[in-house]
Amino acid sequence: MENAISLNNSAVALTEANQPFEAISLFCKALAMEPQNPLLWLNLGIARQKTGEYPEAIESFRQAIMIDDDLVEAWHSMGLIYYETGEFQLSEECYAKAITCDDSNPKTWNNLGVLYFNQDNYEQARNCFEKSVSISPHYYDALFNLRDTCRELGDFRAAAEFERVLSTLDIKPE
Repeated sequence: MENAISLNNSAVALTEANQPFEAISLFCKALAMEPQNPLLWLNLGIARQKTGEYPEAIESFRQAIMIDDDLVEAWHSMGLIYYETGEFQLSEECYAKAITCDDSNPKTWNNLGVLYFNQDNYEQARNCFEKSVSISPHYYDALFNLRDTCRELGDFRAAAEFERVLSTLDIKPE
């Protein structure tokens, strides 16, 4: 017998297997059973985001945070979508809310730094990348971005140190 949990698990597996279109119908079936489940809305949003259905993904994430306002991944995912669509103020607001909910997520700090970097706000970008690296010292993307930001700021000594750290890592960018 199908239940919301089994449908969700199957749909998550499909999403991870790069079959988000197939996953969406399962998430919708699960939501018909449990419409107040924020994780189902979150997962539906992630699947919709993977298909490029950004307005629908945003709506799913909004449904999730209407139920659980502290759902960091929903705020983070909306920040990514708004960044990708050039809505930088909304992106910044979503990342800020994600950080308010959980300031220990290095990816959120890194993504906020990328937003600032691309707006030529290098000091704020550096602060974000430094926070990300302080949480996860071997986070390749944040170290890479911090190195580039230091170069933009003319801090070549720090950039060289981050280059040295990067060269010691076996980890590749995400």
